[in-house]
Amino acid sequence: MKLPSKLFSYEESVLSKLPIALGFLRQESLSVGQLFTMMQNSVSDASEFLDVLDCLYALKKIYYDSEKGTLSYVD
Repeated sequence: MKLPSKLFSYEESVLSKLPIALGFLRQESLSVGQLFTMMQNSVSDASEFLDVLDCLYALKKIYYDSEKGTLSYVD
């Protein structure tokens, strides 16, 4: 996971991608695949995308509904 440091700027870090993902999820609930498609221009690969989801889930900002298979924004 890339975090801001001497080696990586904020823009290169995972933290800069969190607001982008939350912006999409504030509008509507999306499947993981839909969100990945929408964020392809913002993340370098699937691994970075999963790091974004890990961070948001750990911060309790997203919820995964396993029955519907969707991610939702949590206030």
